Parts: sequence; structure tokens; C-alpha cells
Amino acid sequence: MRTTLTIDPDVAKRLEKLRRKGDRPFKAIVNDALRAGLDALDTEQETRKPRRSWTKSVDLGGCLVGDIANIQEVLTQVEGPWRR
Repeated sequence: MRTTLTIDPDVAKRLEKLRRKGDRPFKAIVNDALRAGLDALDTEQETRKPRRSWTKSVDLGGCLVGDIANIQEVLTQVEGPWRR
């Protein structure tokens, strides 16, 4: 497959350094680097532990106040008639 990639300068320098070290073509180095990166990503996802929940859930039951549309009524129910 042919495609055009825009490679960041720091990555291009590392790839060019690898190309100069060996006698492999640039295309082979880029493909090997991509394979290694993709393998690492696959492995990371497979070995990632499920997130642990630190807080246990608790059922608090239903709402103790029927309709919360009338705030005055709710406050009277919750705090008592002396709150006024």
C-alpha cells in the first residue's frame, strides 16, 4: 500500500539515524518501527488490568420526599415546620 505520511522532525531524525546505522532501506525501517509500535499497543491493551472501583456502591432506596417541585414543601418535610 502506498500512502503519504507526515513524520514529526524528532521521529524523522531517529528513523534517519537507524537508516544510517544499517544497510536496510528506509521503507523497511519505517515498517518495522510501525509493527513494533502496533505490537506494543496490542500487548498493552491485552495486559491492562480492569479499573478497580475504590468505592463500593450502596443502594440508598427510593426518594423519601415525593415531589420535589415545591421546594417549600420539601424543606418543611425534611427540616420540620420550625425551620421558618
